[in-house]
Amino acid sequence: MKSTQEEQDAIRICKLGKSFGDYDAIKDVNISVPKGAFLVLVGPSGCGKSTLLRLLAGLESPTEGEIALDGRVVSSGASGIAVEPGARKAGLVFQSYALWPHMTVAGNISWPLKVAKWPKQVRDSRVDEVLSLLGIGNLADRFPAEISGGQQQRVAIARTIAPKPSILLFDEPLSNLDAKLRVEMRSELMRIHRATGATSVYVTHDQVEAMTMASHVIVLNNGKVEQSASPYELLENPRTTFVASFIGTPPANILPADRIGDSLVFDDTPLAPASFARGRDKVQLLYRAQDVAIGAVEGRPQLAGTFMEAAPIDASSMVSVLVGNIRVTAMSQGYFKAVPGDVLTLSLASRPGGVFSAHGERID
Repeated sequence: MKSTQEEQDAIRICKLGKSFGDYDAIKDVNISVPKGAFLVLVGPSGCGKSTLLRLLAGLESPTEGEIALDGRVVSSGASGIAVEPGARKAGLVFQSYALWPHMTVAGNISWPLKVAKWPKQVRDSRVDEVLSLLGIGNLADRFPAEISGGQQQRVAIARTIAPKPSILLFDEPLSNLDAKLRVEMRSELMRIHRATGATSVYVTHDQVEAMTMASHVIVLNNGKVEQSASPYELLENPRTTFVASFIGTPPANILPADRIGDSLVFDDTPLAPASFARGRDKVQLLYRAQDVAIGAVEGRPQLAGTFMEAAPIDASSMVSVLVGNIRVTAMSQGYFKAVPGDVLTLSLASRPGGVFSAHGERID
């Protein structure tokens, strides 16, 4: 008998693994996604996010573990269950759009409904409905080669949502668009998500997209889940140094520190009391860029470093300084001017924003 929680989950993944020969692309992944969530899978290239999406879609079969969609097991490495992609009630939007070039826009959207044997009148009504939802009704009679990349992406999304899937899967759908159009399409995808009521799973390497769009975020690294949390929780309470240094604009600074006497020391500078290490000889300390000031501030730990570059962000500048062999980022009001190679003083916050073990796990 299913638990109440299982009934509320649109996606449930247990002990999932996927190997290609000797390479483990996915390792012991356990995920529960509530119905109606907008889940974003984020991580660096090669972390396993696209493989996980393909496992959900049924384009790959797991080596071990199982996947359940809307309470129904659709893949199992142990029992050999492998429900066909078309029978999973999940729609996949590819990075490449994958439109049929010989069909019109309306024909592309109608085709999966025709395959599913929808009556023509119902099919035509649904095509009109999704054309309107995506704002592309005027493109119905055009062919893919006659419309822009952004319009092709809308057609691909319309074709995916036309059969009314309960789960929408997006494989880096905006990566082929220019920066301005990406921002516009992010808002569109969120609107479509709300309008359809479907559970969405979205793959990206762009953590700005992840933090903007998601209700839930899973950070993957080397095939494993580093952390699963809301965007706010990831920023405020990263569980590992990987998450802390990957999430955020700019990401947090991670400084290695040794316990010397009563202090935790980096670059010959005491940064925090030794008690923060909880008995460890080596730790890593988190300092967010907004908590690092340029110039000497009385009562705060100070580091000297070499100016590398400054990048404007709105009315501030993201300033990068090399301290030893560690790149430290600070935020400065206005446009920061310096010559690469100049020696700058950085003042850190009086206490770190987090303390991690030498292996990267949070201990504070």
